[in-house]
Amino acid sequence: MIHIRSEEEIALLRQSNQLVSRTLAHIAKHLKPGITGQQLDALAEEYIRDHGAEPAFKGYRGFPATLCISINHCVVHGIPNDKPIQEGDIVSVDCGVEREGYFGDAAYTFAVGVEDPAILDLLKATVHSLYLGIGQAKHGNRVGDIGWAIQNYIEREKGYSVVRDLVGHGIGTQLHEPPEIPNFGRRGRGPLLKSGMVIAIEPMINMGKARVVQASDGWSILTSDGKPSAHFEHTVAVRNGRAELLSDHGVIEEEIKNNPYLVSIS
Repeated sequence: MIHIRSEEEIALLRQSNQLVSRTLAHIAKHLKPGITGQQLDALAEEYIRDHGAEPAFKGYRGFPATLCISINHCVVHGIPNDKPIQEGDIVSVDCGVEREGYFGDAAYTFAVGVEDPAILDLLKATVHSLYLGIGQAKHGNRVGDIGWAIQNYIEREKGYSVVRDLVGHGIGTQLHEPPEIPNFGRRGRGPLLKSGMVIAIEPMINMGKARVVQASDGWSILTSDGKPSAHFEHTVAVRNGRAELLSDHGVIEEEIKNNPYLVSIS
């Protein structure tokens, strides 16, 4: 069932997503070479609980951590570990919270001292594709319009690959709700978008081939060719004319600008 949310519900979803965004900004403040994923995960869990919410990912279908931390050729669902992050890594951080029965979900890929212009272009292209997709998330359009906007730009204009095995999703009183929001598709196809729907749009873009494989840990999704992947996510409310962002990358990007170890792509 696809839910149409009331304004009161959207206000609660906005609060949860704003907390996710501030948590990711908190991570941006501490992210540097030498810190481990486990240390970042502990910082995030403490921050979320201190703000009256629960980590949405921890324990979800058995996932063991608060954050998904996916580095370089890990696309998504990376389990935080004790390996130090290194200069030159790209670090995708996906975070979810549950507050007052409503969920938030957003992701950002950080460039830790990255100098390679090709990798920075991948990140910039992924962000741009996210906003192209969001531009189609309006009343009267179809889910396929979102996927087409992302796919057309990424594959035809940039020459990168859209991951087919993983998609965005509806979100509300559950972390994952209908409909699925693929990052590929055909215009005018798929479920009808209606004002009040709340969806998470999250392009996962590979520098090389689209094919992915699952790691032996049962969670981490890796590019099949070992080339880098980027992942950015916003939760939005479908509206007449223009989608409303419920999450906020701006607070994350402000912290990036204040962190000498991170490279800004905004």
